[in-house]
Amino acid sequence: MTSLSPALSTAVTGSGPALLLAHDVGTQAENDFGTIIPALSTGHTVIAPDYPGSAGTPRAEGPLTLDGLADAIVAAADTAGQDTFTVLGHSLGAAVAVRAAVRHPERVKGLVLTAGFVTPDQRMKITAAMFLDCLARHDFTGYAQLAVLTAFGDTMLSAFTPDQMEYALKKIAGSVEAGAEEQFTLARTVDVSADLERITVPTLVVAPVEDVFVSPAASQALAAGIAGSEYAEIQSGHLVAEAGPAWLARVDEFLAAHGL
Repeated sequence: MTSLSPALSTAVTGSGPALLLAHDVGTQAENDFGTIIPALSTGHTVIAPDYPGSAGTPRAEGPLTLDGLADAIVAAADTAGQDTFTVLGHSLGAAVAVRAAVRHPERVKGLVLTAGFVTPDQRMKITAAMFLDCLARHDFTGYAQLAVLTAFGDTMLSAFTPDQMEYALKKIAGSVEAGAEEQFTLARTVDVSADLERITVPTLVVAPVEDVFVSPAASQALAAGIAGSEYAEIQSGHLVAEAGPAWLARVDEFLAAHGL
């Protein structure tokens, strides 16, 4: 195990087979999976750690690494008393989940990878650089505007009223995670291409087709690299919560089919 200081702040809910969540870049588990956690926890123990600098976890003492995050979420499962689990990773969290499965094959029993990627494409690298530029200038309004453009799909954006849009922008600008800089820096350098052929557990890859941060083509490449993986598309933008019932239905079907 690679030691990552500090230990991750983690919420544990529900009972049953364990689901370990690996959240997206620049957010926290509650915001990323919050509206979905209650449904997941009806038949599972849901373990939701926050990366360094997110929610209740202090910032890291050095640069973040994929190995360090993978080991840290597994350590969170240890603390929760869970020996084995399925990892549900979103975007950067999908890469964390893949690395966790490679580093801890005796612990990870399945993978659900949403809006995942093998390595960031040029669009994603540029977008991450724009987030980092906003953070460097303490331009949290600009950060929020960029987050709205990249996190929400066209369907959701078109449905927003002016008041809802103003609320969303103010909420994001007022709650930028302390560790966002380290997380976006890591996201720009992720490469799990050498890991994919080592994945042997049941794997579901979910592509949000309206995603402009992580292209659906990135999910397709991820699925193509994992032998025997299942691939599904959902009509939503980058946010897991935006997909709602459609995402839950596909994930529940996968978990039930594989006894996870």
